Amino acid sequence: MTPPARRDGTPDKKDFRLSLSAPRKQRSDDDIVSHAKPARRQNVNISQRRQGGEGNGEGVRLQKVLAQAGVASRRHAEILIDRGRVEVNDKIVTVQGMRVNPDVDVIRVDGVRIKVNEDLEYLILNKPRGMQSTMDDEYGRPCIGDLLAEKTFSGQRLFHVGRLDADTEGLLLLTNDGELANRLMHPKYNITKTYLATVLGEADKALIKALRDGIELEDGPAKADFAQIIDTHNGRSLLRIELHEGRKHIVRRMLKELDYPVQSLVRTKLHTLQLGEQKPGSMRSLNNSELTSLYKAVGM
Repeated sequence: MTPPARRDGTPDKKDFRLSLSAPRKQRSDDDIVSHAKPARRQNVNISQRRQGGEGNGEGVRLQKVLAQAGVASRRHAEILIDRGRVEVNDKIVTVQGMRVNPDVDVIRVDGVRIKVNEDLEYLILNKPRGMQSTMDDEYGRPCIGDLLAEKTFSGQRLFHVGRLDADTEGLLLLTNDGELANRLMHPKYNITKTYLATVLGEADKALIKALRDGIELEDGPAKADFAQIIDTHNGRSLLRIELHEGRKHIVRRMLKELDYPVQSLVRTKLHTLQLGEQKPGSMRSLNNSELTSLYKAVGM
């Protein structure tokens, strides 16, 4: 009964059933936007900088490095340099043709150090219902490792940030960036998750108040940061719930305690990452702004 998650995690009432289409912002043809992913570490020590290729006649042309990092085409990279939007080792570059060592020199566009390590992967998976959140299942049950077989066979050791139980579908972040993953799962950063829950029973304001005020569970109190009734229909309700809790089955347990058993559950959002229109079983790479937002949230 639960519809697929939409771009902002909130379905339209008509289509609970449903349909949501958000207009896309139009950009001016004159705007040149950096599409590169930011580097995981935005700082580097002085001794490393002095080993760079700046001004030594060797290395790779800066505009080529920018293009290879996905910032923009070489022609647009040259425009970015002309406009003073590119820095090498904390110095703004406005002269074309500078050669750099991309493995050592600190290269920033619009103040953000660009990612040149192609080994780091950041993917959003829409985990299907009935699939285990493991890379390998000892009982031979379907697991996310089956979807990642091609990447793992090629040497990529991706792992999931947190997990979803087998009956829960939706957004799961996969990466080989251990530092980012550890911080996202650490409770001190209060990373919010958003769920759409279809429950048995017609929800009312009392349910929403109870979720926001907190519920006493066997392992301690739990409460939602935000709760909303999206729709009620034929004795069932669709709820949107946001919380930063990481305990096992926390959404299901909270709703069961309030006598609204969950019929289906979809995680649609993790911090600013959104599932959007992804189909179950599909994956996509994070874009520049999404990755930057995660780094900022965990102080990287």
